[in-house]
Amino acid sequence: MHEKRPRRARRITQQYLERAALYHLERYASSSENLRRVLTRKVWKAARLAEDENTVDEEQAAAWIEAVIEKLQRAGALNDRAYAEGRVVSLRRQGESTRGIAMKLGAKGVPRETVEAALELDEPENDDVAAAVAYARRRRLGPWRKPDEREDRHDRDMAALARKGYRLDLCRRVIEAEDIAAAEDIARGED
Repeated sequence: MHEKRPRRARRITQQYLERAALYHLERYASSSENLRRVLTRKVWKAARLAEDENTVDEEQAAAWIEAVIEKLQRAGALNDRAYAEGRVVSLRRQGESTRGIAMKLGAKGVPRETVEAALELDEPENDDVAAAVAYARRRRLGPWRKPDEREDRHDRDMAALARKGYRLDLCRRVIEAEDIAAAEDIARGED
């Protein structure tokens, strides 16, 4: 059996942080604040693993992180507005409410003004009504349930939509739609 060697701290340099940032951006879309958090965690981890206290200068690393973020923003590789707009479209397609989208983007560090601007650009057919119907379809709620289960699951289905951040009247319209065709009409604004 091999004995597991203890992990050594990485030497934190500005070049290392740039490479780490680019690698992260290749794999994930990110806001500036989220990337800052990712890089800061790398510095903390290296500091925690460092045997020699002088291995990681956290103040210097924080300055490097800011420099890396500014460089990526100037190059166009990091753009909070584009990130927010892309996430709005993606989250709407998944059936996320306006409130839920704002909360998720806020948690990723996107400024409120940027979130509001991205939500304003959202296409009219992708509003909360269409998103609620999409979510109900995906989760098989309301009219997508088997007819013999609908009545028993009514309150549970209403709660599922409400937890996603939809208004009570919208939850009721979607869950209590007569059938799938009626729910789809609601999504198209034909109710």
